[in-house]
Formats: sequence, C-alpha cells, structure tokens
Amino acid sequence: MIISNKLKIFNDPIYGFIGIPSTLIFNIIAHPYFQRLRRISQTGLTYLVYPGAQHTRFQHAVGCMHLMQQAVQILRLKDVEISTKEEEGLLCVILLHDIGHGPFSHAMEHTIVEGVDHEAISLVFMQQLNKEFNGALDTAIAIFKKEHPKKFLNDLVSSQLDMDRLDYLKRDSFYTGVAEGNINAERLITMLNVADGDLVVEEKGIYSVEKFLMARRFMYWQVYLHKTGLVAEQLLIKTLHRAKALINNGHDLPCSSILSFFMKNKIELKDFKADVIAKFAELDDVDIMAAIKEWQYQDDFVLSTLSKMILHRDLLHIKMKKKPISVIKLKKEFTAFKEKHNLSDEETAYFVFSGEIKNTAYVQNTQPIKVLRDNGKITDVLKASDQLNSKTLSKTVTKYYACYPKI
Repeated sequence: MIISNKLKIFNDPIYGFIGIPSTLIFNIIAHPYFQRLRRISQTGLTYLVYPGAQHTRFQHAVGCMHLMQQAVQILRLKDVEISTKEEEGLLCVILLHDIGHGPFSHAMEHTIVEGVDHEAISLVFMQQLNKEFNGALDTAIAIFKKEHPKKFLNDLVSSQLDMDRLDYLKRDSFYTGVAEGNINAERLITMLNVADGDLVVEEKGIYSVEKFLMARRFMYWQVYLHKTGLVAEQLLIKTLHRAKALINNGHDLPCSSILSFFMKNKIELKDFKADVIAKFAELDDVDIMAAIKEWQYQDDFVLSTLSKMILHRDLLHIKMKKKPISVIKLKKEFTAFKEKHNLSDEETAYFVFSGEIKNTAYVQNTQPIKVLRDNGKITDVLKASDQLNSKTLSKTVTKYYACYPKI
C-alpha cells in the first residue's frame, strides 16, 4: 500500500488548484483501479460532435471531490455537524462513485458486462478496496448505498442537486464549449443547508437552482442526447455485439487479452469476484479502439463496415422526431441496403434500425430539490420558483429516431 502523500495538488482547468486532504484520499487516487479512470472518456464518443470533449472520468472524480470539500466547509460554517470520519467518507465515496464505468462510460454499459449497471460495479470496487484499506471505506459504502442515518450525507452524493451533477454540468459545458450548460457551482454550494435532516437550498439561492435545472435540460438535448453522438454510440454498441456474435460462432478476432476475456465469457454481477474485478480494472477505451482498428480489416462485412464508420466518422444518417418514425420509410431503407450488399435480415439490422430516447429535467416525486424559505418552511423548488414551469421540467420528453446508411 502506498503511504506517501507527496502529491498534494492538482491544477484543474475548472477550479484551479485542488488539494488532496489526507493520506487515505491520496492512496485511493494512486490506486491502479482509480488511475484507470484516466483512460475512460467522460462523455463517450461526444468528441465526434464537440472535438474538445476529450476529458476523462478521472478529472470528473477529482472535481467532484473538490466540490464536496467546499460543501462540507459551508455546511460546517452553518453549524451542521459533520465529523471527520463522515467527511472522509464523503470524499472517498464521491471519488469512487463512477469507478465502475466501463470503456466510453455509458456507451458500453450493459454491453461488455451484460445486465449490470456501473453503480453495481462501483459498489463491488468499493468493497474490494475496503478490504485492502482495512475497513476505511465503511462510511463511504454506507453513504453510497443510502444507508447512512444522516440523510443529507447521502443527498450530497446522489440526489437531483449532488456534487456529481454540479461537476459534470460545469465540466462538460467547459470541454464541449456549450455555454448554455455552464453553472455557478460555487454559488449553489454556498446556498446549501440542512433542515429536518434533509439537504436544502436557502431561498436566496432559488435563481441559481433555476439556472442549474435549465442548464441540465439544455445539456441533455445539446450534448448527452445529441443525435450525432447518439448514432455514434449505437454504432459502437452494435460493433461490440457483432464481434461477440462472431466470436461465439468460432471466429478468432484480434483484440487484447483483457477484452477477449469479456467477449468470450458472459459475466454477470455474481461473477465479480477478486479475479474478475482485477480484469475489469484493466479494461478501458484503449482496448476498444485498438480492437476496432484491427476489426476494420476483417472479412466480415458487418464488423468491418461498422468499425470503419466509427474510425472515419462516416456515420449513419439519423432522423429524430417527436412522433414514431414511419415503418414504411424504414422498411424501404432496409430493403435497399440489404439488396445492395446481399445481406441477411440479421446483418442488415446492424445498419437500419430505430429507437427512442427519453429525458426528464426534474423528477418532482423522487428526491425533490427542497427550498428552505426565510420563514423556516420547506417547499419544492418548482413551487418556490416563479420562473420554472413544472409541466415543462417534470414532463418526460420522448423523441424517436431512425438510423440508416447515407445514399
């Protein structure tokens, strides 16, 4: 175990200098499991839309830790009791909350490891690290599982106004150049307080919360669910599915030994023992892109073409509408591409497909953002605001898309 605390400061382009407050935090950051996050893209293939979006999960995690330090300091100034042990638990869990992400973050979720989301894998990582650090992460794990008796600690890590969201909105806005997503995270943190055990925002911070919710809505449609990023992500998923199908049929595809392990084996949550955790901790964006660079030369038309589309950014055409896409139009594209390349229906479905995406800017019935009024009463942010439209923000917006090759 590393016991040095030699590296004390990160120079972050968003917040400036970020200090490492303890040897435990240093040892977590220095651990190979955490260092892997340097090789995991924060926003998947979004860089195909916004070239500056090259930042990583590592940067995001360290930024979240910095904001958590600020939040703890502010709450203590307002006479909220947070012990040294609880503070360390908060910093550990916010550092590790995304450690379970696979290559390209959300793009590969449920693809490399089927039916297991990154939160479940993050918990497994924390439990493994807790063994290595002799139980030092007990408090962090309790907070992550929302089992800590102080509810506001859980809310700081996972809620509709947590340190995770504050950092990724500000950071993703900065790296994509989408100014509409920029928020004043420091102002929001300054307005935090605790009432009746819950994390609340003081009434004078209502305008900052309004800006935060609108920024989140803009970022989802302009960045996270951008149609070009969406089709690129779908192509990446389908490339991995095709490679898995070929391998299961006896084809020997070139890829790293680590990627090969996950391609050849069906790994479920129950399989995440120490050996599988160690293997997953070696898997990152580099394995995927190196494999795709090799797969572009394979004889299989589907795998080769999908790989080239991603590498050369020669993506499928995508149409996005508020109503379901015409089945007749899609079938016409399907038949034309199938006949042009003499493909089966199964093979053609990799290139012509449809789907839907959903987004809700604010879920009013789940962990609502609570506002502490000047008279001491607590109310939902939508009721406290004279600017926010509850129907617009809390309504689930569904959009439908269809992808097919360009003519």
